[in-house]
Amino acid sequence: MSTPAVPAPWTVGPVTRTDFVRYQGASGDMNPIHHDQVFAEAAGYPTPFSVGMFQAGLLATYATGWLGAENVRSFRARFLEQVWPGDVLTCTAQILREYEQDGAGRVDLELDCARQTGGLAVKAWATFVTDGNTV
Repeated sequence: MSTPAVPAPWTVGPVTRTDFVRYQGASGDMNPIHHDQVFAEAAGYPTPFSVGMFQAGLLATYATGWLGAENVRSFRARFLEQVWPGDVLTCTAQILREYEQDGAGRVDLELDCARQTGGLAVKAWATFVTDGNTV
């Protein structure tokens, strides 16, 4: 089984409130804490912050652009830090394990979405099937 080459890091941003609102509209999660300044301040935040699934979606886009959406077998994410307007995000991947299951090659990944501060916004884990030749 060949090891798929890990793609170069993918940088996104600086992210904006418009990015947050566009994701909210697509996802249906219109919690005002993610777009309304007065609401966010009343809740104790300096500004609206991103929906965590926005960053998870970036990681999924990064991984599926590399290995193909049709090859996803599992994906889970852990939200660790808030993302604010102006943040620059970098998505990276690491291959944890390659193996065969049910006659097909598989690869387990660890994916990180980091802020420009060095803080980790989201960590995700994914499994993809591979054909052993190209991915």
